[in-house]
Amino acid sequence: MRRVRLVGEAGMSTAEYAVGTIAAVAFAGVLLKVVTSPAVQSALTAILAKALKG
Repeated sequence: MRRVRLVGEAGMSTAEYAVGTIAAVAFAGVLLKVVTSPAVQSALTAILAKALKG
């Protein structure tokens, strides 16, 4: 009986998908908090207003 030797794993396992998903959701939550903070909102508003004025 011959065995095929695998060089490397292709793809992620279910546990790796779970960890990756949790990390992505955590990053999205932090990004949402940053973007919706009053300081960032006022800075973005100022940038947009300056860009629209010319």
